[in-house]
Amino acid sequence: MPASTEATEATEPLPPTAAPYEHRLRVYWEDTDAGGVVFYANYLKFFERARTEWLRHLGAGQQALRETTGAMFVVTDTQVRYRAPARLDDELRVTVELFQHGTASMKIRQQAWRAHTLLADGEIRIVCVDDGTFRPRRIPIQVTQLIR
Repeated sequence: MPASTEATEATEPLPPTAAPYEHRLRVYWEDTDAGGVVFYANYLKFFERARTEWLRHLGAGQQALRETTGAMFVVTDTQVRYRAPARLDDELRVTVELFQHGTASMKIRQQAWRAHTLLADGEIRIVCVDDGTFRPRRIPIQVTQLIR
């Protein structure tokens, strides 16, 4: 990611909300390694899908947001801890919980679960950027209103 996407801003912690958003998915062959275990980098894909569906659920589809405001979100930081393996055909529940919000960025906690087993958890920082320049910009007001 180019250095120009680095947003330096103060973020404010948010009070805990009710339950985190949940997205369900199934593990397919393409998600696994030769041993039938989910390849570690694929958890980032699972997290991305869940964040995309979270925004869509709130009413902020990313393609529509880009077309109407010229804004899009990019990941600038990830921290993931792998706790247990997921395997072929497992049904996973991936959660999304916003815990910090600034004018141009958000920090999101995410977890991947198989039934009651925590498989991976992480913190993802996403920054709102202009779709033409990739320079940080203010999160559109319609998104800010939806996530507060």
